[in-house]
Amino acid sequence: MSASSDLRPGPEAPRESAKPRNPLSRARIERIADRTVSAFGLVFGLQTFPTALSQLGLLREPAGVVVATLIFGGILVTVLLAVVQRGVKIAMGVLAIVYLLAIVTWPLLIRDPSPFTAEKPWVWFLCSVFTAFAAVAYPLWLALAYTVVTPIAYGIIRALPAGGGVGPELAGLDTVYAIILGGVILAIIAMMRQASSAVDTAQSQALARYATAVRQHATEVERVQVDAIVHDSVLTTLLSAAAARTPEAQELAATMAADAIGHLHAAEASGPEDQSLVGLEQLSNRLVTAANAFASPFEVEVRDVEVHSLPVNVAEAVYSASVQAMVNSTQHAGGPEVRRRIFIRGGSPAATVHIVVEDDGRGFEVEEVPAERLGLRVSIRERLAKVGGRAQIRTAPGEGTVVTILWPSSERDRPLAVREQEGVA
Repeated sequence: MSASSDLRPGPEAPRESAKPRNPLSRARIERIADRTVSAFGLVFGLQTFPTALSQLGLLREPAGVVVATLIFGGILVTVLLAVVQRGVKIAMGVLAIVYLLAIVTWPLLIRDPSPFTAEKPWVWFLCSVFTAFAAVAYPLWLALAYTVVTPIAYGIIRALPAGGGVGPELAGLDTVYAIILGGVILAIIAMMRQASSAVDTAQSQALARYATAVRQHATEVERVQVDAIVHDSVLTTLLSAAAARTPEAQELAATMAADAIGHLHAAEASGPEDQSLVGLEQLSNRLVTAANAFASPFEVEVRDVEVHSLPVNVAEAVYSASVQAMVNSTQHAGGPEVRRRIFIRGGSPAATVHIVVEDDGRGFEVEEVPAERLGLRVSIRERLAKVGGRAQIRTAPGEGTVVTILWPSSERDRPLAVREQEGVA
């Protein structure tokens, strides 16, 4: 069986991984926020650690050591998780709760509150760190509540005698300072998230509009090509009928005319957007009838076609591609001595529709197919690709040809061993 087209595949559509990188995607902003805030916590933690060590003697044992270990150790763990991008927000959320508990229970941790009248507790210096953690880990409303509640809790504790008794004025200033700083951090993170979400939405809408435009263009191209194929089929039939002089030629012309009429009815009844379904068994019956109509009939094997269905435009594309493969075999593979087979299966491991047209005839070199030959490229491969299927041609001089038709095609690059898998040896 020789070729009717150039088998060199055209450029494939861009894959998902080949899309341009979005510099402001929501996922990227989240990664930046995780790493930036964890680094911010590490810097403030290192600055606060000496103060915490100097105040350990003023705290009850072992509670003071446990609280310091949880907070500073948690900050370090958060940095490590941010590097590997695993569980960062969970760690930040848990640490924010631990810090709030440390603030509320601070009077219970200290032995004598009098030294803290002139000296601020070390937990104060980490307030902005954990409001930033809350901004990253929590939803906006919860992060806002944490940013207000935690400094207020600290101010109340500091104003009480058990927390140092610094008075409402100094405690209020510290509270307002912490709320303002935490609010700025929260606002920055919220604005970046909003901007990145808007970019993601705009990109998704643009891609959706582009996909719609591509589908509309493909529909128009399909209409033009269907019209051209039908025109060629009718014209060829008329020319054959005009030149028919023998009974055999007249019988062939009649067969071609019936096939052309079928094409005309199919083109009139269904367009590329027709989404009605037909049974695979009906398609199989049409293919069996076509296979038996050739001068060199095909051996036919049909399996598991009773329970499957497919869109009518897909059925027409699969039927036309299969018939074209059989026509090519009849015209180019050799005479009656060539063994020809068509295997039709529904629901194979490879696809819902699985058709194999093969012969043991002449075969051909793929690279030597002239560019002007359109049978395989347009009538088989491109037609199937436009409805989500694919065709694979395996051939070599003297080794016959196997045309495998699959629909739908979900793995374009997977090699097929159809004959071995399906028993079409």
